[in-house]
Amino acid sequence: MAALDSTASVAFTPPVVPGWAVPRGLVTTDAEAAFLAGAALNSLNNLVLADPPWVGAWRQRLALKSAAVAVALVGRTETEAQLRDAWHLRQPGAELGPAGNIFAAWRWLASRSPALDETMLRSTIELLGLRWSNDLGRLPEDLDEVTRSGRPAPLIAAQILIEVQCLRPDAGLLGWWLADLALAQRMRWSMAVPLLVMQAGGAAFRNPGDRSRIRPGGEGFERAICVALALAAAEACRIAGDIAPQAARLTAVTPKLRAKGAGEVIRRLLDEDAVSGTLQTKNLTRWGARRLFERLIVLQAVRELSGRASFRLYGL
Repeated sequence: MAALDSTASVAFTPPVVPGWAVPRGLVTTDAEAAFLAGAALNSLNNLVLADPPWVGAWRQRLALKSAAVAVALVGRTETEAQLRDAWHLRQPGAELGPAGNIFAAWRWLASRSPALDETMLRSTIELLGLRWSNDLGRLPEDLDEVTRSGRPAPLIAAQILIEVQCLRPDAGLLGWWLADLALAQRMRWSMAVPLLVMQAGGAAFRNPGDRSRIRPGGEGFERAICVALALAAAEACRIAGDIAPQAARLTAVTPKLRAKGAGEVIRRLLDEDAVSGTLQTKNLTRWGARRLFERLIVLQAVRELSGRASFRLYGL
């Protein structure tokens, strides 16, 4: 996590994608799609490079939203709230289940270097419920080669999706996961940002002719990826705009907190989408955590995310 710097947290206003760079309706040419994607990526890149103290919470919130779309793509019905609940309320050592494993894959994507090796690839494939095959083993090398090609970032993401589709048509989720990794490598980000799968079921991939879906490798797919990336970047910047003032408020009230162990809770809130209200640490009991979160709610420094009277979850 970036150092806890109250000045940086309060002063930094996340960039937004200009309204003229957000696709409105049908985008009919490759040039227009590329222009929109480039403008949106510029805003997103400025946000990533600024590395505000709450960037971890931002990435993990995007991971949650991405996972909710990903589980829907494989025919499951878990919502963002259900994925969040299952993750934070599970017992130690409990199985995550198929949806929870997909969520874990996107959480992992959002919290580590975009470099890919076979060990990481095998772990991701397992989390996504796929079987390993030797043809997938070439993907780390292929990913490095593609990102070194110098092609524009959206086209590199599209190329990885197409390659996975050709190798293993049943591995669609892996393609979306790797597309964000490829994008991060090409943009030279220190960590990946969950983005593209959020638009996988949306209008960007709807064929205007017969309302069918544009698939990897199909006509207009690269254009669709550019449109999807512009929409995803706009959404990511919007979410950052929601988190930033809440993080600034949290930082501002930190000196008022007297609870032992409060500093660790603040760091977790800045790093995570949600923190359990029953959190226990070396310096904080469950009772102490409960009182601390009640104090933070009174100070309007956090939000309660579950809507329940018990087993509460808190976040920015």
